Amino acid sequence: MKISVLSDGAWGSALAMVLCGNGHQLTIWGPFPDYLAQMEATRSNPRFLPGIRYPDGIRFEADMKTAVAGAELILLATPTQYLRGVLQQFKPFFQPDRQLVVNVAKGIEDGSWRRVSEVVQSELGDSRYVVLSGPSHAEEVSRQVPTAVVAAARQPEWASQAQQLFMNDYFRVYSGDDPIGVELGGALKNVMAIAAGIIDGMQLGDNPKAALITRGIAEMSRLGEALGGRAETFAGLSGIGDLIVTCCSGHSRNRHVGEELGRGRKLPEIIEAMGLVVAEGVRTARGAYTLARSRQVETPIIDQIYGILYENREPALAIRELMTRSAKAERFG
Repeated sequence: MKISVLSDGAWGSALAMVLCGNGHQLTIWGPFPDYLAQMEATRSNPRFLPGIRYPDGIRFEADMKTAVAGAELILLATPTQYLRGVLQQFKPFFQPDRQLVVNVAKGIEDGSWRRVSEVVQSELGDSRYVVLSGPSHAEEVSRQVPTAVVAAARQPEWASQAQQLFMNDYFRVYSGDDPIGVELGGALKNVMAIAAGIIDGMQLGDNPKAALITRGIAEMSRLGEALGGRAETFAGLSGIGDLIVTCCSGHSRNRHVGEELGRGRKLPEIIEAMGLVVAEGVRTARGAYTLARSRQVETPIIDQIYGILYENREPALAIRELMTRSAKAERFG
């Protein structure tokens, strides 16, 4: 199959390598022609995926029309906050009856508070849309580390098609029929990862992180169900699976942001130091907080992370307020 990847970042690149290894024809599009030319010449991506060599079968193309010409699968790997602009460039060449659209970005659009599928719908109209998500760091997938994810769509045959295209002996793909829940699992876990990083940055140990992961998944499930997902989806790969890996791994950009906050650095300084590397959880925290308020859903962890990021709340105070809330019965969701 001819496949176009709309992003030259780490995750899009890693998945391009998976698909190329599966025998497909890959073209990577990116917004910076000079950098794409460098990638083509060196077969590397030092900015986003250092130390990894691209297979010779992957092409690089800065012109959108040329990049997507003849493509049967469009892989959306652009960070959520930039996706709408990329979709507007792609729209004139979109063929809804011919192209499968697979999204791997994880976030909630700032301002509109829309999931990626809603952004795609608003820009492209009806599409054969699949979301692919799960515990899957690009750095490990590009090295063919065994990984499992889920592909979900409202039509089972779309999810099944994506499953067959991506799956191989190191990249296992399950299928699902709750794209809303899978999208929200991938988005909301990034907020929890910031909280996990704060715990690490403050050197608080293992107990609070275990509590965070456990109560975090309950909170994600509660909000996800209110937004149209199914609670059981959050017990799967895009929920608890992705939450564990992003809260515990040194690869996690969102956990890194939290760790720096826990050490006392301020958010603008942290973001500036990261350069072009995006931590989706920073913007998603605002979206999750706003959506929870609009649905009257109790989200104490999200509320405190929002306070730390946008109201200059001290992490120590946030933890104290979480620990001194009124007594509750333990429930999932």
